[in-house]
Amino acid sequence: MVLRVAVVGSGPAGSSAAETLVKAGIETYLFERKLDNAKPCGGAIPLCMVSEFDLPPEIIDRRVRKMKMISPSNIEVDINLIKEDEYIGMCRREVLDGFMRDRAAKLGAKLINGTVHQLEIPANNDGPYTLYYADHSDGSKVGVQKTLQVDLVIGADGANSRIAKAIKAGDYNYAIAFQERIRLPENMMAYYEDLAEMYVGNDVSPDFYAWVFPKYDHVAVGTGTMKINQAKIKQLQAGIRDRAAAKLVGGEIIKVEAHPIPEHPRPRRVVGRVALVGDAAGTVTKSSGEGIYFAAKSARMCAETIVETSNNGQRIPDEKDLKLYLKRWDKKYGMTYKVLDILQRVFYRTDATREAFVEMCSDLDVQRLTFDSYLYKTVVPANPLIQMKITAKTIGSLLRGNALAP
Repeated sequence: MVLRVAVVGSGPAGSSAAETLVKAGIETYLFERKLDNAKPCGGAIPLCMVSEFDLPPEIIDRRVRKMKMISPSNIEVDINLIKEDEYIGMCRREVLDGFMRDRAAKLGAKLINGTVHQLEIPANNDGPYTLYYADHSDGSKVGVQKTLQVDLVIGADGANSRIAKAIKAGDYNYAIAFQERIRLPENMMAYYEDLAEMYVGNDVSPDFYAWVFPKYDHVAVGTGTMKINQAKIKQLQAGIRDRAAAKLVGGEIIKVEAHPIPEHPRPRRVVGRVALVGDAAGTVTKSSGEGIYFAAKSARMCAETIVETSNNGQRIPDEKDLKLYLKRWDKKYGMTYKVLDILQRVFYRTDATREAFVEMCSDLDVQRLTFDSYLYKTVVPANPLIQMKITAKTIGSLLRGNALAP
């Protein structure tokens, strides 16, 4: 037999899954609704993703080596990456996604330009799954209606996942991200050569942060907030535009975009022989809002589990097999999500706590620990004395700002 797997969605998650599967000789179908899709996204990726996913240098627009944290009262803290060869990669999603999708297709994944609008689940999960989709390869928006039968399905189709709805995976709370791409005059763009900025304050986001991230020939200026505050999103965007105004003089808006960001995992991420990965599963982190690396990583781990439990495509894995991916994922990254959730709850509550947060970021030990965690996704326990120092500094910052809750 030849195992057949459909991967719905070809962002970093779907393409990573498809690449892993096809390398193992598994018959893989990769669906993408819009092949020129440019997902609204800050586009920051950690250094480890470049090597781990074998990304070429040409897809990195900017190598950010300097960060500027800006408090509600506009106190600026400069954060410099200490090692010369370290950087945060800034990408345009249309470039990153296109590269990863094309690579999976060149390796043998069967790329289908189509919109999956229904997943038919067999009775008792016995037998093949049927996908009903509109094939857009003829160039039309309506497309030609077709079906495909497969043994397993990976839902990598984002926060509004139709695959998640088909398996009744449940809802999750989400944030709204709003972003403007602004092309700056060359002399203004020079300021952001290798610098990214993060702003905090109730005027730019009551529960998140706002950003100015440099890209190829423009900056991405945006903000995010929880669903409950989504009616304020344009007001918050005006806030970040106002805070960064002096650095955006002469800028021209070339694109406006918005998208939902999952705030926690879906209640059910594996049902039968269907697994969710990336945004569809809810792998975006709290506090940092990071999603690209974790989307690709979750998908790769899911695909690796399928390869392993299917004996390289010789048998059909069941629900128990697929849930092994979740067990491994939660063991590896569960604590990361908990810690970032706590940080968001503590430091994003009020402007006083945000001032304390920015003050804390001025400490070199905090910076090194933070960047080691972000760049490499591995946290090396700090020296006990350094850990005590960080803890004391955190409490001191909160007390000075009268921000420490009972």
